[in-house]
Amino acid sequence: MPVLNSIAAFAEDMTAWRRHLHANPELSYQEHETAAFVAEKLKSFGIEVTTGVGGTGVVGVLVGAKGDGPTIGLRADMDALAIEEKNNTPYRSVNVGVMHACGHDGHTTMLLGAARHLAQDRAFAGKVVFIFQPAEEMGGEDGGAARMMREGLFEKFPCDEIYGMHNWPGMAIGTFAAKGGPMMASGDGYEITIRSKGMHAAQPQRGADTVLTAAQITVALQQIASRQTDPLHAIVVSTTQIHGGDAYNVLPNEVVLRGTVRAFHPEARAQAEPSLRTIVEGVCKMTGAEATVRYERQYPTLVNDHGAADRALASAGKVFDTVNAAPPQTMIVEDFAFMLEDRPGCYGWIGNGSDEDACILHSAWFDFNDEALPYGASWFAEVVQSR
Repeated sequence: MPVLNSIAAFAEDMTAWRRHLHANPELSYQEHETAAFVAEKLKSFGIEVTTGVGGTGVVGVLVGAKGDGPTIGLRADMDALAIEEKNNTPYRSVNVGVMHACGHDGHTTMLLGAARHLAQDRAFAGKVVFIFQPAEEMGGEDGGAARMMREGLFEKFPCDEIYGMHNWPGMAIGTFAAKGGPMMASGDGYEITIRSKGMHAAQPQRGADTVLTAAQITVALQQIASRQTDPLHAIVVSTTQIHGGDAYNVLPNEVVLRGTVRAFHPEARAQAEPSLRTIVEGVCKMTGAEATVRYERQYPTLVNDHGAADRALASAGKVFDTVNAAPPQTMIVEDFAFMLEDRPGCYGWIGNGSDEDACILHSAWFDFNDEALPYGASWFAEVVQSR
């Protein structure tokens, strides 16, 4: 395979690291053992290490042996999800109710592999900054990327460019995909609390029905995408939670709706909140209920710099069997977008193999494919060495 020979030589070590991380997952801002593991590995490679960046983040700095050059940031996320693992592998999670269901164990391992390779002979110009980020799954302004930046990530560790990647189930091992421009959607969240005095289910005329109001709001919100947004500007509005009521014969005094809004175009994103508020107000006028809306702007659109994307794809061409320079956009969000708002760079996808048998992101049966490790580590290294 076209991965770098020195990385292929320690592929078994990377597999062991990845499986250790998989067995010991930690939630956002609780990645203490993970951070310690990462810091110990980096120090063993001879890399300067700073811990506690953005809470539990770890940053390593390595200077090349070929003189002046750009400072390249390479980022991987470390946190896991609150999911009970259903796999029965020898390395399944030992932490009840927590698992690496998004492959961050693999991302961390690939960046460690690149760090080991680059530190062996430092055959590159300039400097590389290894960024191990906490709390990607928390997202938004409270998430790891935004917090690391607020706490001076790029002031303390200046980067001319920054690169990252995510495993992609359903894409073949040995495949890389990226492109310049918008690649992953923005993501915002909403919470709608509907209130009335509550009453007997057999006497609905005595007040406003919060359940009926919630149902009508849920349906009406689909007008945002179908009738209130330019058809050329894709947007998704999904109500994902409905909470209310404890008895079959009582119309509850409160129902809570929660959901997410995903978009690519700034105008579509900006219009979604006032449209949602107008719909909630209108439905409540019709039913007689009262409602409050909390709307939170969480993730910006992930936009790859065109020049950085070209360089990322060129590096991928030296490593991967297949390179896709025109992948379809996705409504999935990623907080690496915050870093790309501040620095030019590129975020790509690396094939994780088949997505059958529920091996999909955020599934209790997900598992990162260890065959992808040498590819990802080689790509990270090649991005640095090719400059």
